[in-house]
Amino acid sequence: MPNLLDQSARLYATLLRLQIACLKKSDSKACTALAAKRPSFRTFCNQAYYTDHLTQLGRKVSLPKSPSEAILERVPNMHESYLYVTRFTCPEFTSLCPLTGQPDFCHVVIDYIPDKWLVESKSLKLYLHSFRNHGDFHEACTIGIARKLATELEPKWLRIAGYWYPRGGIPIDVFYQTGEQPRGVWIPDTGVPPYRGRG
Repeated sequence: MPNLLDQSARLYATLLRLQIACLKKSDSKACTALAAKRPSFRTFCNQAYYTDHLTQLGRKVSLPKSPSEAILERVPNMHESYLYVTRFTCPEFTSLCPLTGQPDFCHVVIDYIPDKWLVESKSLKLYLHSFRNHGDFHEACTIGIARKLATELEPKWLRIAGYWYPRGGIPIDVFYQTGEQPRGVWIPDTGVPPYRGRG
C-alpha cells in the first residue's frame, strides 16, 4: 500500500514546481496543469499568465506624448469560444484641431467582439489620453483608433462611434466598423442621442 505521506510530498513538490514555472515564465502549460490539479490556484495562475508580460498595469508610467508613442497591450481571451461584446466608452476624449490648435471634444464608444486577445484597459486609457495634445481631424482620430485596435487585437468584429462636439456650429459624428455585424450576439445601441441642437 503506498505511503500517504510520500504521495502528499510528491504532490506538493509537483504543485510547487508548477507554481514557480507559472510565476517565473508565465508558462501557460504550467498554469493550466496547476489549475487542473488544484482549482484553488486557477485564479492565481491565470493572473500570472495574464499580467507578467504587461509593462503598464500596476506600474507608475508616464503619459505618452503622442499616439505614436503610446503602447496598446493585450491579454489572452479566456472565453475565446464564446461570442460576446466588450464596450469601452470615453465620454471626454480630447484632441487638438490641426490648424488652430484649439481643443476638440468627443464622446467615443468602442465595441468589439474579441477573438484570441483582449485589450488591456489601462493601456487603452493611456492610448486615448495620448491624443490630448495631438493635432488631427475628427475623422483621422476616430479611424486611427479603430485601425490601431483592429491591428493589435485582430478581433472578430469591431466598431467605433465618435460623437464630436460642435465647433463652428456643426457637430461631426464618425462611424466605422470592420465588417458586417455578426449574428447571434447582442450589440446594443451606443446610447448616445443625436446632438440636441439638430431639431
